[in-house]
Amino acid sequence: MLSATDKDRIIEMAWEDRTPFEAILFQFGLTEAEVIKLMRQRLKGSSFRLWRERVNSGVSQKHLKKRSAEIDRFRCSRQRQITLNKISKR
Repeated sequence: MLSATDKDRIIEMAWEDRTPFEAILFQFGLTEAEVIKLMRQRLKGSSFRLWRERVNSGVSQKHLKKRSAEIDRFRCSRQRQITLNKISKR
C-alpha cells in the first residue's frame, strides 16, 4: 500500500512532462494504467482531462518510445535533489 507521501510524489512525477511512466514503474512499481487510475481518483475531472490530453498530444515525453535516444536518465542533471515531496531550497 502506498503512503500519502508516495501518492503525492507519483502525481508530481506523472504531471511532469519529462518523467516517463517507466520511471514511476521503476521507483514505485506502478504501471501506466495504475498511474492513470490514481490520477483519475486524486485529480479534479477537468485537471485529469487536461493531463490526459497533454500526455497523448505528443508534446509530453511520458513514454520512452517518444523520447530522444540521447536522453538516458530519469531526471535532469541540473534538477535539485528532492526530499520527500519538497524540492530542496537553495
